[in-house]
Formats: sequence, C-alpha cells, structure tokens
Amino acid sequence: MATGYNKPLIVIAGPTASGKTGLAIDLAKELDGEIVCADSRTVFKGMDIGTAKPTKKEQAIVPHWGLDLVEPNERFTAADFKKYALATIADIRAQGKTPLLVGGTGLYVDGIIFDFEYDAAYDAKKKKKLDGMSVDKLIMYCKNNSILLPKNERNKRHLVRAIEQKSINTKRRDAPIENCIIVGIATNKRELNKRIEARGEQLFENGVVAEATMLGKKYGWESEAMTGNIYPIVQSYLKNELTLVEAIDLFTTSDQQLAKRQMTWFRRNPYIEWVSLTEAKDYIYTVLAHE
Repeated sequence: MATGYNKPLIVIAGPTASGKTGLAIDLAKELDGEIVCADSRTVFKGMDIGTAKPTKKEQAIVPHWGLDLVEPNERFTAADFKKYALATIADIRAQGKTPLLVGGTGLYVDGIIFDFEYDAAYDAKKKKKLDGMSVDKLIMYCKNNSILLPKNERNKRHLVRAIEQKSINTKRRDAPIENCIIVGIATNKRELNKRIEARGEQLFENGVVAEATMLGKKYGWESEAMTGNIYPIVQSYLKNELTLVEAIDLFTTSDQQLAKRQMTWFRRNPYIEWVSLTEAKDYIYTVLAHE
C-alpha cells in the first residue's frame, strides 16, 4: 500500500442521506485517514442541524475538513472550495495519512477529480458583481448568457452556482487525476426516500427551528445561505404559513428532489464505480491491494 505523499485520494460520492458519512468515518479509522467534506451547505458556520452536518461526536472520531469555513452571509464558490480542498488534501498526505473526499455537491467533487480551471477574473471581479445583484437581475443574466436556470430559480445561491458552472474554463481533464479511487453509493430509491423522510422528522426533533431562528436574527433570512435548504421552510413555519407536518413534508419532498438532481449529475461521470453501501468498503480495499 502507498505511503506518505503517495497515499491515494479516496472519493466517495452520492446523494444526500445515502450513508456516505458513516462509511467515510469507518474507512478513515481503519486507514488512518482524514475526511474533506465536499458539501456546499456544510461550509457555513452555525448551520449544523439544518444541513445534517457531521456531529461533534462524529468529528471527534476522525478529523473532518471543509466545515464551518464562512459565515452564512458570505459567499463561497466552487473555485474557493477547490483551492481549499487541494491544500487540505496535500496537508493530509504530508502527514502520511489517507485523504477522503466525501460529499454530494457534484461541482465540488468534479472540480477536484477533473481539475477544473476557473477564470481568474471570475474570482475577483465577477464575484463582487454577483454579490450585488438581485435575484431578478441574476435570472436575467442567466437568460442573456444562455445559462440554464436552476429548478429553484428564486434561490440566489442556486443561481450563482449555475453561473459558476458556466464560468468553468473549457480546459479540464478528460479523465480523473492520477492516484484516485472514485466510488458512488448506489441506493434503492425507496430506501433512500425512507431515509430522507426520517431525516426530516429528526431535524425538527433535534432543534432546527431554534437554530434557524437564531441564524435568521443574526444574519437575516435573505442572507446567502438562509435562502436554501430547510431554512426557508422553517421561516414559513414560524410565520404560521405551514403546519409542522406540512413543513416536514415539504422538506422531505425538497430533499428527495435534491437527491435526484445529485444522482443525475454523478451519473454523467463514467469513471465512478457504483457500489452499494455494504459493498463499498470491500471494493475500496480490493483496489488498494492492487495499488
């Protein structure tokens, strides 16, 4: 097995609620590894319950990176993630440990394994310009530049991400980077939907309403990260526009749609080896044995 700087990057991709975190923790313990989270939601500080961020207990088992990087009212782009993740992966390898890139944000994962090149001007000038644009202006920008609007076109973060994807330089690798093992967690649709349903109920039991209330007061409900995920649903619940049952049902539907979009993204990558959650560990160890 490789050592030091030659340790392979293990990539675990898949939809939300597919069991990626538990698998990654088990592997990291056994391989003396550390986890880099590739999730565009968990980069925000304070958004612990609503984003199903790895718990403090889970983070204490093995080091997790890519969490709590920015405030909810700050922007964090795919280019920002790539820069952060590459430096973190290099540090993990420098310690003689195994890096694991784990998550469901396809743009983050692909940016690493296919070495996306981002327009340098985008990071500085366009980021500032997009920050000051309203949702309506972002929608018009997308239409004028032939950028496909996201499903939730009133979500500013989703609109910006669509523009980010368009900003990717056409120069990128045709095949994944070397020394990289890529697996996708194949899930039964019915089982995945049940997990998502259970997660919705658990989030409310764990205190997502109190978390969202605190974040809304501190950063404003219209801030960057508060316009996505479960937080707008909680806001509607607090306004008595939804009952608790309706809020949970709406979140469940939204998260199921997210899982579908994630799978659509990852299925386009022919280099992902799709395995079940129970088969993933054996597959990875088989590949490592031949490294």
